[in-house]
Amino acid sequence: MQDKPFKIFSGTKSRYFAEKVCNSLGCPLGNMIIEHFADGEFSVSYEESIRGRQVFLIQSTFPNSDNLMELLLMIDAAKRASAKSIIAVIPYFGWARQDRKDKPRVSIGAKLIADMLGTAGINRLITMDLHADQIQGFFNVPVDHLYASGVFVDYMKTFNQDNLVIATPDVGGTKRASAYAKFLGCPMVICYKIRKKANVISDMQIIGDVEGMDVLLIDDIVDTAGTMTKAAELMIQNGAKSVRAIASHAVMSDPASDRVDTSALTEIIFTDSIPYTKSCSKVKVLSVADMFANAILRVCNNESISSLYVV
Repeated sequence: MQDKPFKIFSGTKSRYFAEKVCNSLGCPLGNMIIEHFADGEFSVSYEESIRGRQVFLIQSTFPNSDNLMELLLMIDAAKRASAKSIIAVIPYFGWARQDRKDKPRVSIGAKLIADMLGTAGINRLITMDLHADQIQGFFNVPVDHLYASGVFVDYMKTFNQDNLVIATPDVGGTKRASAYAKFLGCPMVICYKIRKKANVISDMQIIGDVEGMDVLLIDDIVDTAGTMTKAAELMIQNGAKSVRAIASHAVMSDPASDRVDTSALTEIIFTDSIPYTKSCSKVKVLSVADMFANAILRVCNNESISSLYVV
């Protein structure tokens, strides 16, 4: 890899993903040490020269906040080590659900994280399936926004297309579900939900007809799985033959796995943007590492990335 103009490094919790990307690219993962101290602090040091190189730093910012802090220190260390450019590769961009003020006196977390990454010194961001597309506008550097649709659509071809209906578990995902429905030529239904507070649903209703249909629920993030499992139950109650779900990011906070396991869902399909370490027979994980590897090559070669988009 010494003749290559770029290097790839990874934070602690995204190493599994970085290794897949490097295998796809046929290059070694860069040598970096993250040293932890007794008081919870940690430091980052690159154990090889990155002077004048394009540096790709792979780290999703899922809970806990140490993952974000690791990434910020990696960026700062790369800047001080005279890297030519620093590209943050964040398969899952955390805090994305805090993209606006939905009530008085709250923070806009997604904008704050964007400012922190920019101040630390990134020159570009590569991410996937942001909770809201407008988050790209929070950054003052180029953002390559990838979509997991290329991986999901290939898997969808194994479904019964003649009897398929696309569904969104909430109104906010209508645009995403509509794109899939148009691409596949399928009808679409919407779940309308009312929340008492975060992660607590008080009421849900279906807009559309699912009787006798195989339903595919589409979302970007599954956290506690309350919305997804309640939507699946509602679909079955309204006459659906089966219910599957796809979601880009498996946050899957407890008791999500138990809820999915005992739910009406036949299966739920995620990407590996976040490591899924729990046990659930209904969960299937598809890798997007090859897609990210392709995007990295295209960035290095100044080639178009839009051709990677399917939906």
